[in-house]
Amino acid sequence: MKHMAHNGFKALTSAWVLALLATVAWSQSITWLGTLPGGGYSEASGVSANGTVVVGFAVNAAGYSHAFRWTASGGMQDLGTLPGYDMSYADGVSADGSVVVGTAVYEYYYFYYSRAFRWTASGGMQDLGTLPGGGSSEAYGVSADGAVVVGWAENAAEQWRAFRWTVDGGMQDLGTLGGGRSRAYGVSADGAVVVGWAVNAAEQERAFRWTASGGMQDLGTLPGYDTSYASGVSADGAVVVGWAENAAEQWRAFRWTVDGGMQDLGTLPGYDMSYADGVSADGSVVVGGSGRRAFRWTASGGMEDLNTTYASLLTNGSYLRWATAISPDGRYIVGQGYNAATGREEAFLLDTGPRCTTHNGDVDANGCVDDADLLAVLFAFGNTGSTLGREDTNCDGTVDDADLLQVLFNFGSGC
Repeated sequence: MKHMAHNGFKALTSAWVLALLATVAWSQSITWLGTLPGGGYSEASGVSANGTVVVGFAVNAAGYSHAFRWTASGGMQDLGTLPGYDMSYADGVSADGSVVVGTAVYEYYYFYYSRAFRWTASGGMQDLGTLPGGGSSEAYGVSADGAVVVGWAENAAEQWRAFRWTVDGGMQDLGTLGGGRSRAYGVSADGAVVVGWAVNAAEQERAFRWTASGGMQDLGTLPGYDTSYASGVSADGAVVVGWAENAAEQWRAFRWTVDGGMQDLGTLPGYDMSYADGVSADGSVVVGGSGRRAFRWTASGGMEDLNTTYASLLTNGSYLRWATAISPDGRYIVGQGYNAATGREEAFLLDTGPRCTTHNGDVDANGCVDDADLLAVLFAFGNTGSTLGREDTNCDGTVDDADLLQVLFNFGSGC
């Protein structure tokens, strides 16, 4: 098999090799995304599966916040806003980076109006409307394929209600836990599981997990208090993250599982509060903020300060304040921090290097097992270690015959 791999590698064109080198960067890095022309602030809130697209908002020269879509090749693109609105915020992006969701906002003195939007390059910014009789709406999460959007909208009684929107079905009210309000913030990869918070009959705000078959499930809270909020969910909907108050009335990041319930993830040393915002596809990696420090949590390593782990990538005076989202494979983390080089608070993209998750041979995670995936495995053939990335399809620490067979066996899937 090694001889076959060698021959296959020789047969690959130099153009393919150059394409691989251009699209796969193995070194760790921090990229500050800057801001819109004339502005001085930006935040990132979502990242595509391969880390090439980041979304969020930035302040423009007029002092208004506008949703942006950033790419390495094109920089920060101002997505504008809906007609009649002067601000916008992007909060979610599809796996391939082609669909962006968020909120357009208009403020007039003490009045605040908002509308959920779904943006594509071909269609621009689409107003998703609101619930019957309602006024405002906001969108926060989107499924992997961009077809399902979640957020909240006002109903005729001016109550906030979590919604699930689809291209074919429009906006669906997901109800509450017995109270009058709810908001949705995250959705599983297939759009079937929605998470957020809702008010129960006792007027307590509780994290929820919703499915079409089971409705809205109260996820409870940490011992000693009654408040919790869910912000993110794993690809299969089995792991939920967010924050809850403990008996000392301190906010704590949590990780909830179907079997284990709600786990307090603790805080970084020197801080008494933490908040979780993003989770990897398999639910094993959680990101968020503790005090003024961005963190990453894993079961084996606990809560680590990203500023400490990646100190060598930060210039003197720069720091990562908050991590808001993570790519499905756990490699790319985005958020907001302070860039000492520009003296601004800016969105950042942190490439932590390749991480291993078992898969069907789709090495570049674009949904299609093809020549590029075969090339990637052949190029890495024989490598060993704990940071091989997706070329090690079975995560056994070696790129070998088994990984090559996985690609060949599934060749053409999803294409």
